Amino acid sequence: MRSPGRFRRTALAALSAGVLLTVAGCGEGGDRTAKGTTGTAEAKDVLLQPLASPGPGPFTASTAGAAATPSPTGAPDAEPDSGTRTVHPVSGAVPGLYGGTRSVAACDVERQTALLTDDEDKADAFAEAAGIEAVQIPGYLKSLTPVVLRADTQVTNHGYSAGSATAFQAVLQAGTAVLVDSRGMPRVRCACGNPLGPPEAADGKAAHRGERWPGYDPGRIVAVEPGVKAATSLIIVNADDNTWIERAMGDSGGRDRAPDRPPPFEPDTDLLFPSPGRPSEPPPPDSTPSGPAPSEPEAPTDPGPGEPSDGFGDPPPEEPWEYEEGEPDVVPEPTQVFPAEPEEPHGPVEPDLPMEADLGDVFAG
Repeated sequence: MRSPGRFRRTALAALSAGVLLTVAGCGEGGDRTAKGTTGTAEAKDVLLQPLASPGPGPFTASTAGAAATPSPTGAPDAEPDSGTRTVHPVSGAVPGLYGGTRSVAACDVERQTALLTDDEDKADAFAEAAGIEAVQIPGYLKSLTPVVLRADTQVTNHGYSAGSATAFQAVLQAGTAVLVDSRGMPRVRCACGNPLGPPEAADGKAAHRGERWPGYDPGRIVAVEPGVKAATSLIIVNADDNTWIERAMGDSGGRDRAPDRPPPFEPDTDLLFPSPGRPSEPPPPDSTPSGPAPSEPEAPTDPGPGEPSDGFGDPPPEEPWEYEEGEPDVVPEPTQVFPAEPEEPHGPVEPDLPMEADLGDVFAG
């Protein structure tokens, strides 16, 4: 049985633990309201969309290239699926979230632009769902980067119906060609030209409809979250030889190159934590100081108010693979300050009493 890979601790800081999400949507074309893209709050179906399936209400014909190999992040064939629906939020900036072929575009952006702009009604509906003006479509599409998903990914998809975009929840199979923005968010599905957005959450249980593909596991679904800042390039995995590629944003592969600073893990590393019920790494040992050593006298100390934070609550860095930490630093015990021997004792010698530590002598971690 294949043991699921792990990111180093540096990469895991960028990944949130899996959480149960129930997601709204309509698997048969969406809630057909006048607002179009906002009609997702009441529905609870999620449509499974295999690689080449255009789904309901495609905006255009497919502009995707050859279908990529399904992601290694899918459930191992030797293991059954978890049975529990779990969506794992993952930053769009994480290296290896997307893949592709060096110097080959996953989508034909020029053709996608022509197909959309040739139909005024579809152009208007697409622009509304994408949050832009119709005249901005050519520039908008040119700013996006063609890649393929490396994990089954939930999105808010938008079909075209009666002159408007209708939103519905969908899980796109790993290997699906998409266009992503500078924060790593999928924005267009190339098999149908549909605009994409982040998944919507709602109370209640979600029912998955549609065709299940080999390796599909409802406990190993990704929900992409925007990167902390706009990036100038993406680090993706070359599907041909399992190596790293750095692809410039808005480029279709013509400027692909090996990254100067490759991530500190292998390209085939599993992107996700194990599904619920599978073995996971044990929690780190408690790092709380256990008190003074036996040889030290037990003298109370007063570190005073306003001690600086130990920094454990600080947010992770913007580029999670750039820092490496072991166990968190432990705040040492404050320095023990003892009374000095009087120069000239007068009268009977009183027993030494504990003194409060001066704030300037306290060693804070």
